[in-house]
Amino acid sequence: MMLRFALMIAVLMPFGARAAVEIQEVTSPGGIIAWLVEEPSIPFVAMDIRFKGGSSLDPEGKRGATYMMMGLLEEGAGDRDARAFTEATESVAANFGFDTFRDSVQIEAQFLTENREESLALLRDAIKFPRFDQDAIDRVRTQIVSIIEGNETDPNDIAGTTLAALSYPGHPYATGQEGTIESVNALTRADLITAHKALFARDRVYIGVTGDISAAELGPLLDTLLGDLPAAGAPMPVEAELALEGGQTIVDYRSPQSVVLFGHAGVDRDDPDFFPAFVANHILGGGGFESRLMVNVRERRGLTYGISSFLASRDYGNQWLGQFSTSNENVGPAIDLIQSIWDDMAENGVTPEELDAAQTYLTGAYPLRFDGNGRIAGILAGMQAQGLSADYIETRNDQVNAVTLEDIQRVAAEHLVVEDLHFVIVGQPQGFN
Repeated sequence: MMLRFALMIAVLMPFGARAAVEIQEVTSPGGIIAWLVEEPSIPFVAMDIRFKGGSSLDPEGKRGATYMMMGLLEEGAGDRDARAFTEATESVAANFGFDTFRDSVQIEAQFLTENREESLALLRDAIKFPRFDQDAIDRVRTQIVSIIEGNETDPNDIAGTTLAALSYPGHPYATGQEGTIESVNALTRADLITAHKALFARDRVYIGVTGDISAAELGPLLDTLLGDLPAAGAPMPVEAELALEGGQTIVDYRSPQSVVLFGHAGVDRDDPDFFPAFVANHILGGGGFESRLMVNVRERRGLTYGISSFLASRDYGNQWLGQFSTSNENVGPAIDLIQSIWDDMAENGVTPEELDAAQTYLTGAYPLRFDGNGRIAGILAGMQAQGLSADYIETRNDQVNAVTLEDIQRVAAEHLVVEDLHFVIVGQPQGFN
């Protein structure tokens, strides 16, 4: 079964020329759905597979299990150990990537048309039959512990970890996806097998494919690749209750500069207010050197080299966040200025000139995201995982342009609450208790 969406958009294809593409929704004989953009001009295919759940599926006391499990998928699979699997992948000129996020995991695959069957057979082994050999476990465990040790001394990571713990105590969001040194060292092969079974199931998979493959060819391949996965995986995480309150938290860190991460509750991706908030954030702190935070905190006052704000959209909890670094003596004045900028937008909204400039930039920059098969495949899978319809690419700029001054005024007044801002300061700021 195949549903075609006549979705003609201007994108940058791998060879750099703009071309119209058509998204096709392909349903395999076994019921697996993928979105496909055919591009037969180059004998190459890019595939992006997302499984929802991610590191948030780790049970209490097993933090880091999903992260380690994903790191082991190319460290031996089927009847090949780590070295043999790498050699087999290189022999067919395939490239696989395995990444872990809080709400999903991502598998990227790129392969030549002539080696399609051999490449997908290797990918199937990695997804379905990872070996989890003890020597590979020990090697990857050592690498992860090294990452955690580095994070524990990095002020940016310290700020993020501190804010997460304050925001979502008791929820998987409260701790890093890599786990802790103690939890990672305690993980067993059985824990990795459990994490694998929890995650890889057909009820949570989203697939984007771009390149030299037809819908008729793709359907059966989906069943070969994923068809014998379990129908359902572990229960999804519960909604994360935001416990963050307005105020300041100082983490002592010996440095002439402080790193500051700040924020409060955000806007859900499904909320009708999302696009007004998205445009408002571009004006506030997402628009580079033209944003209010950059103009006022950096350009006019010279309190930082860079500052930004962003909407952190997650499956189970959203925040409106910002970040900057500055010398210890400038932390207080910078925070005072940020609070006044935050409050001013909440009270007065934005100007017509700011709105027009933001809409022009956001709509003009959007097509530039489609600059290669791998990027397009990732966008297709990501759209599905976010619950967006296949016509989103066609309508997205219309939704940006539909935002009015009144929309931003309303949304800013509701969501930008200066009293709720919490500032995590990693450093030795002066003038703070």
